[in-house]
Amino acid sequence: MKILALESSAVCASAAVSENGKILSECFVNAGLTHSQTLLPMVKNCLDTARLTLEEIDLIAVADGPGSFTGVRIGVAAVKGLAFTGKPCRAVSTLEGMAYNFFGLPGSVCCVMDARCSQVYAAAFACGEAVTRVCEDQAIPISALPEMLKKLKKPIYLLGDGADLCYNYLKSVEADVLLAPPALKYQRASGVALAAEHAAGQACGSGSLQPVYLRVPQAERELKKRKAEKERES
Repeated sequence: MKILALESSAVCASAAVSENGKILSECFVNAGLTHSQTLLPMVKNCLDTARLTLEEIDLIAVADGPGSFTGVRIGVAAVKGLAFTGKPCRAVSTLEGMAYNFFGLPGSVCCVMDARCSQVYAAAFACGEAVTRVCEDQAIPISALPEMLKKLKKPIYLLGDGADLCYNYLKSVEADVLLAPPALKYQRASGVALAAEHAAGQACGSGSLQPVYLRVPQAERELKKRKAEKERES
């Protein structure tokens, strides 16, 4: 199966092409450019480098969240456009795709993304010959991480753009964790491709793809807050 995968849920953005578990090409950018500038050119570059056309791709996969509200929307929208002719699609959790960076390596991973306000998006996985989910994606306070880590076998690696933040906190409470090396720490489209290949169930049409936020977007929270204030004043 040939898979085109996109990942744009945080500051980093990437695209990858895989075939039967082998990564044929990948582009990764962490230069602070907007995903609208980088994502589709990376898709073209990956396809050209793999000597494939979009028509030859069997499945398009995308990290559908959690993550940056804007970044997740851009990724999902890009896949909807690429698959508009009816190409099968598959949505992959951002955190699960990240865990596949450790596919084949022994140990456990705790994938964490900075959700601001002392919270993180987090999920835990056991790695090795397979990547097995230990707990569901959650938006939790950083202080709740030690309880999550109790479910994991050592060594435990922290991944994601919240890894350094969480590592500093967990070391302050004497938790036994390790930081993933830089090459494996961040969200990558290659991980999304591998997760999509190992996912159970049928692929979906592009119309079924929707962002997964875990939290209400800030704009909606602020609107709700203003409405509540006006109601109190009236």
